[in-house]
Amino acid sequence: MAKLLILFAHPVFEKSRIHKRMVNHTRHLEHVYFHDLYETYPDLDIDINREQQLLLEHDIIIWQHPFYWYSAPAMIKQWQDLVLEHNWAYGANGKMLTGKRIFNALSCGGSLEAYSQTGRNRFSIRQFLTPFEQTATLCNMHYMPPFVVHGTHKMSEADIELHAVQYLQLLISLVHNRISEDEYQSVNYLNDLLPVPEQVKS
Repeated sequence: MAKLLILFAHPVFEKSRIHKRMVNHTRHLEHVYFHDLYETYPDLDIDINREQQLLLEHDIIIWQHPFYWYSAPAMIKQWQDLVLEHNWAYGANGKMLTGKRIFNALSCGGSLEAYSQTGRNRFSIRQFLTPFEQTATLCNMHYMPPFVVHGTHKMSEADIELHAVQYLQLLISLVHNRISEDEYQSVNYLNDLLPVPEQVKS
């Protein structure tokens, strides 16, 4: 069994629709540790030792967040700046995270088409996430494709529920090591390895 650490960051969680549902489905899963960074550190005063210990105790790390201004909320950057220390996470002697897997699980208001070369945002989600991928690479981790929920502003409650269930299926598959490296390297989103929600198909 793999142990998963969800580093959750949503500055206005009480207003969320999709992340509330995703969290409700997954926060009590066995072998999954749900860690709400804004709730734990409302003043952004991060306990570096605690965070590093959590990283050491888990095999797969997930940055779960809404897609804010083509990136993540400020808490994620604060966490990276403080926790991923030189000669601990990276550098000549920084090998503590070697071999761990990590990815982003995010929601965004724009459609898949909007995040393309010909769309209004001009670049894909994967391109916008390049700094996260390079951070993982620098720390000797394996960066996995993201799990992305597009079009959340216009999404019905039924479709939100279906995407949340899809996220649950993903985490269960990861806990049980059902997704191989070859499989996740072959797709653009981790969603592509899971059944497409029927409501969204139509």
